[in-house]
Amino acid sequence: MAFEPPQRLVRALGETAPDGDDWLEKLPEAAGRAVALRELTVERVQVPGGRSSLVVLVRRADGTPAVLKLAPPRFRPESERAALAHWGGMGAVQLLEPRVTEGVLLLERLHPDLSVRSLPEAKALLEAAGTLRRLWVEPPTGHVFETVAERTGRQAQAMRATADAFGDVAVLVDAALGAREELVAAPPEERLLHGTFRQSKVLAGERMPWLAVGPDPVVGECAFDLARLVRDRVEDLIASPSGAATTRRRVKRLAESLDVDQERLRGWTLFRAVESGVRALRVGRVQDAELLLEFAGWL
Repeated sequence: MAFEPPQRLVRALGETAPDGDDWLEKLPEAAGRAVALRELTVERVQVPGGRSSLVVLVRRADGTPAVLKLAPPRFRPESERAALAHWGGMGAVQLLEPRVTEGVLLLERLHPDLSVRSLPEAKALLEAAGTLRRLWVEPPTGHVFETVAERTGRQAQAMRATADAFGDVAVLVDAALGAREELVAAPPEERLLHGTFRQSKVLAGERMPWLAVGPDPVVGECAFDLARLVRDRVEDLIASPSGAATTRRRVKRLAESLDVDQERLRGWTLFRAVESGVRALRVGRVQDAELLLEFAGWL
């Protein structure tokens, strides 16, 4: 079978490695080798798929459905493996192999086309938040996961550079960076976090109704993880005449339901929205940038 990467993945990889790399060129051979090594039967490549990996629906030698996931090193597949192993299937997809080989993970098959995002908004937020709560556990002793302070520190440097190039975002960038400085000064807890959690990262399963997939794990405070969920369906929020008020109510409701400090959640929501907005601006996704920065202005 030809392992043709979906265009969504090709575009995203072009944004994260504008000078190019040889991972896509080597992908068909790597995928074929991974399939043969595990004696898998390929059903299809998942389309449109994700922005950081090739996802292939397969069956194991005994007929059990599974997912084969291949990701380039810069998306930290070993870190994802370590987080999934630590969660042990509680709230997240089950890892079917103990180790990653050449950026390959073999995972439990969920329902790839049925995410929490398919539910009505209020129900989707409730189910997503409940799933996220199960992931917030103590990190393993001696872990090597990136911390929130480290990740956002790297992002802050890129944000400053973008603000210098696009002066009209400077005010929001300054506000976001100021919020980050206060937040990292005194984090209230240290938990293993999903890192890139949103409604589309929660898929329907068999052994549990909803399970998280695709973590980019990080260690830090729970409010950081929850912040990305606040802006889910941002296009609908922007289109609504009551979008700003709805956003503020969402911050309050999510903070109360998950016992997270409301002001810390607001601060991390601001930082993450501005960071995503300026990153979209930097790679030429102007419409996405405008939506995210308008949303950030409400906070």
